[in-house]
Parts: sequence; C-alpha cells; structure tokens
Amino acid sequence: MVRKLVIVESPAKAKTVSQLLGSRYTVKASIGHVRDLPKSQLGVDVENGFAPHYLIPRKKKKVVKELKRAAKDASSVYLATDPDREGEAISWHLVQAVELGQMPVHRVVFHEVTKEAIDEAFHHPRNIDIRLVNAQQARRILDRLVGYKISPLLWKKVRRGLSAGRVQSVALRMVVDRERQIQGFTPVEYWSIEAELARKGAKPSSFRAALIGFLGVPEKLEIHNKEETDKLTADLERASYRVAEVHRKEVPRQPAPPFITSTLQQEAWRKLKFTSKRTMALAQQLYEGLPIGQGGALGLITYMRTDSTRVAPSALTEARAYIAGKYGANFVPKSARIFAKKAKGAQEAHEAIRPTSVKREPEQLRPYLTGDQFKVYELIWKRMVASQMAAARLDTVSVDVAAKSTASGAEYLLRATSSTIKFPGFLILYSEGKDEMESEEGKRPLPELSKGQSLKLLGLFPEQHFTQPPPRYTEATLIKALEENGIGRPSTYAPILSTIQERGYVQKRGGRFQPQELGLVVNDLLIEHFPNIVDLGFTAQMEEGLDEIARGQQEWVPMIQGFYEPFEKAVERAAIALPTVKVADEPTDETCELCGSPMVIKQGRYGKFMACSGYPKCRNTKPLLITIGVSCPQCGGQLVKRRSKRGRTFYGCANFPKCDFTSWEKPQPALSKGRKK
Repeated sequence: MVRKLVIVESPAKAKTVSQLLGSRYTVKASIGHVRDLPKSQLGVDVENGFAPHYLIPRKKKKVVKELKRAAKDASSVYLATDPDREGEAISWHLVQAVELGQMPVHRVVFHEVTKEAIDEAFHHPRNIDIRLVNAQQARRILDRLVGYKISPLLWKKVRRGLSAGRVQSVALRMVVDRERQIQGFTPVEYWSIEAELARKGAKPSSFRAALIGFLGVPEKLEIHNKEETDKLTADLERASYRVAEVHRKEVPRQPAPPFITSTLQQEAWRKLKFTSKRTMALAQQLYEGLPIGQGGALGLITYMRTDSTRVAPSALTEARAYIAGKYGANFVPKSARIFAKKAKGAQEAHEAIRPTSVKREPEQLRPYLTGDQFKVYELIWKRMVASQMAAARLDTVSVDVAAKSTASGAEYLLRATSSTIKFPGFLILYSEGKDEMESEEGKRPLPELSKGQSLKLLGLFPEQHFTQPPPRYTEATLIKALEENGIGRPSTYAPILSTIQERGYVQKRGGRFQPQELGLVVNDLLIEHFPNIVDLGFTAQMEEGLDEIARGQQEWVPMIQGFYEPFEKAVERAAIALPTVKVADEPTDETCELCGSPMVIKQGRYGKFMACSGYPKCRNTKPLLITIGVSCPQCGGQLVKRRSKRGRTFYGCANFPKCDFTSWEKPQPALSKGRKK
C-alpha cells in the first residue's frame, strides 16, 4: 500500500500524529527548520532585492535525505508544521529542500493534536500561504541585517562574542532605562494617619479609617513631614467622630480571558516562578502529545504560540456543560463569554491556549505527567474553565467619617472601605496573579454602621512613608511591557529574555532583571549610534509592518528597503565614530591557586568563567560554579549549573570528577536519584 507522507516539526508530535492518523500515513519530523541563512556570511543579496541565500545546515542533511527517501515512496505529501508564520515558512522550505515540486503537496493546519482536529484539517487542506512565508522571511532578513552589520562593530570595539539583535536590543534598553530610573530616583517623604474607631455604647467592634482631607473639600490632604503629622494628630485627638455617609453597592468581578502566549508566561512566573523558556518547553510537550493510559498519546492543550483569545464554539459549549455539572447552573453565565482581542495584530484564526477537553481534569492526568507538566496543565485548565464561569459578586462598603476638632473647629474626613464576597463565581476555582504594586482587596470587614452614628476614638496611628522607585522587571512584567509596547510576537518573548541573559547583558537578582556593566555599555553605544534600533516606537512600527506583510497589505522587499537605506548609512558612520570601550571584569573574593592574584569573572563563548587577573602572565581558568541549593544524591556535595560544549544547560556535582552525577533536568530539593547523561 502506497502511503501518504505527513511532515511535522518534532519527533514527539510525529509520534502522536502517527497514532491518530493510522496506517495509511507515514509521519516524519523535520526537527524544526531544514534551511537557513549561512552562519559564516550575511547570506542576503542587498543589491538584488534582498534575495536570501538559503542552505541546508550540515546537521540537517541527514534529516532532509531521509525525508526525500520517504517522499519518493509516497503518493502525496501533507505539510503539518505548526500553525503560525514560522510553521508556514518551514513548510515552504520543506518544499524546496526535499524537492517536492512534482509531488501533490498539501498544507494542513490544526491547533490541537487530537483526532477530531487532525481529521478536520486533512479534510480541508490548502496551499502554502506565501504572505505568511514572506512575513517570516522579512523578519529573518531584518534580524540578519541588524545582527551581521552591528555585531562585528561591537566585537571590534567592545568584546568578541557580543550581539545586537533587533528586538533584544530594545528589551535591553527597557531594562537599562528602568535601572537608571531607580538609580536617579529621589524618595519623597509623606505621612498617613489612621484612626481606630468603634461604635459608642455597643459591643466593641473596631475598624480603621484613613485621613483623607477636610469635609466638603474635594482635594486630598497631603502630609509632608512629622511636624505636620504631629499637629494633625493633636487636633484629631480632640475631635468628636460620627458616621457622615455609608455607601453600599454590589460590584461584579469578571474572570480573565483564557491564556495567550504572553499571559501564560506572565502567570507561570507569578504563580510558579517558571521562566518563559521553561514554561514554553512544558507547554510544547503538552501540545505535541503525551501517552495517557491505554489510549496512547494525545495532545492535551491547543497551540501555545498565539495572540488570540478566541475559543472554538465547541470548546465553549463543552466548558459550559462541565461547569453546570460540576458547580451548578448558577455558576454558568447566560451566554458564553467572547473576549475581545487585546494584542495588537492578533491573528483571529488562532485560538487561545486551552485544554483540548475540559473533561480531562488535572487530577485525572496527574499520574501521567511530570510535576512541572502537571502545574502548567492545571494553570491552563483552570484559566480556561474560570473564563466561562459566572462573575463573582462582591459587596463593597465605603464609610465616610466626619471628625470635628473641639480645638481648631476643623472638620476632617476619614474613610474606611471593605469588600466581602457575596457570590464566588469563578473565584471558587481561579484568581489571576498580581504583579508588584498591584493591590488586592482584603481589608477586614466593617461593622454595621449607619449615617449619623456617633463613634469613639480608640487610637491614632501616624505612619511615615517614602515614595518608591519603579520596581525592576521580572519575567512577567518585562513580557507584559514588551507586549504593551508592541515589541515582539508570541514566538519571540522567551528567546528575547534568554538572549539578553546569555549574552551577559543582564542577570536576575531576586527574580528581577538587572543590567550588567556590559549591558550598560552596549546599550549606550546603540542609543548613540543606532537610535532607531533601540527605539520602542520604531521597533513597534517594524512589527506592524511585518503584520501587514502577513495580511497581504504590504510587499516585503520595499519594507526592508525602507529600513536598510538609512540603517546602512548609520553603520558606515558608526564604523568610524564608535569608540573602543573596555568593560571591566567582574571581581571575586577568590585568589588564583597558581600565582595568588585575584580571580575575576569573564564572559566567554559558552558563558561566564573564572580567570586569573594576572593574564597573560598567568593563564589559569576554571568554571564558574553556580550552585542551585540542592545536595548531590550520590555524594552529598552541592549541585551546580553547567553548560555542555553545545551550549545546553545541565546540572552536575561540584565535586566532579570525584563524583560523576549529572542530570539534564533541574533537580529539586527532594531528589533522590537523577537521570544520567
């Protein structure tokens, strides 16, 4: 029997799709891109319409050869790469690399790896969308032009191995700008005064009200120093207190929409402290399919690179039925929620990230998932189900208290607020995480109060405060800022954050990004000599241009031409004007065991390492051991983070070579034994 050939991107996805399609199909994996621009040269003919020169990388030649062999034995070929621009481009490259020009070739797109979705896709194949291909090509060429024109200048003037990616440079600028805001921030003193009050002649049930201003005056009172505070406190101590107004109302609280890529990465950081890179790797595994009991492999979530909050009608119906059966009819809104798209340029053909079936409850799948896979699946499942649940209803109470001083005659206004949950709605299942400086309701409930009621003062509580600088970015807040500024797209957030760390431009301290000296130097050079490259508005405009190419509203060559002409002139000017800058090595407390000189931390091709400051007289070097706070299960020593020669992170014992324990997965404190490399 002559089979049909299906090509997907990953072996894991190939295994799942093969099981779901059956014996009439042969499923192979391209393992990502099969063609790319050359590493050793620009690979773009700027004189002839920016024509790219693609080649098959050496490590992909064997894959391409195998795909060619499979295609010769097939009656037709179905290209089932991922449902985004990158996947569309991979399909287009496959046609060229595997030489499928004479074969019946079909493009099939599905957003979840389930039998129903795959059958639907194979019943409605289409041609490759060249608009999406051109958008991806344009992005790749733009990034290559920037990287290969600016990076050599940085190598020559600052340090070898540096890079100046088009989008990563903007992210670096955001981190640097925030750091300089913090460093240049001058704290301003201010004070607050709260009064502990209780009803007169009633069972004691006190509450606190904050001083707002003067009764009948709309402007809020600002208290600048201790002298003002002491004067106000003395006046309030000699005041009579009464309830001026009581406002009660019911406030609905709506659930958040189901995840898109950026919000999944943000929430995984807030609630799980997972990096965007780790989150996407786990989501990829859930999407591509995992073996679940006797039923074989199955995709558990929809495609995880998306900027659309759209949900398929069938999934909405299933979610509403599940909620009604699990929680009751009063937890189901009258109609399904349709969330408006938030991301600029969101592709509405895509779906939000959701479970392929809400009937697969997290606890049912726990035996088949790793701990981290379970956490990400549970987060996605809860967010989707909660998004279709009834709104929570909160009873809010706001009490205005009048305080008339018997000494000055001034009449002050104090205010107390509280809210209690009247009906939990979606909150019974899920509540969205918060970033820094986002407050959550939670003040203690107020006693029953009525207008005109007399109150007695139990105490006054003045407190000194200082204005705070904006916080450093976390994974969540930096991704949020990138998205809000139109920088990057779903597939780029995780690589952006990884790159600026791997290059030594920023590092995390306490979970927050802080620029290193190298990052400050590179950023300042780029701002001075390539202002457009690190300008947020310009970069967002470029992203919109790529979106227009994908929609067929703009041709890709003129778009790149408009960028390249002024950019090339800037490169020529910088080659002359860019100063040579020496970045100081990072000091350490260690001394060289060979010569006694201080050891310093240097940045090399494979990351940071320790070297003797006496170089070149002393050439002593050793790895920089970053402990992870976990003991080695074999010898009890400290486990450290290492990098292989291919740049892949793994974890090993600091006592190597005496102890040979290693693990590709990050060991947890309770680890008893690890997977050997």
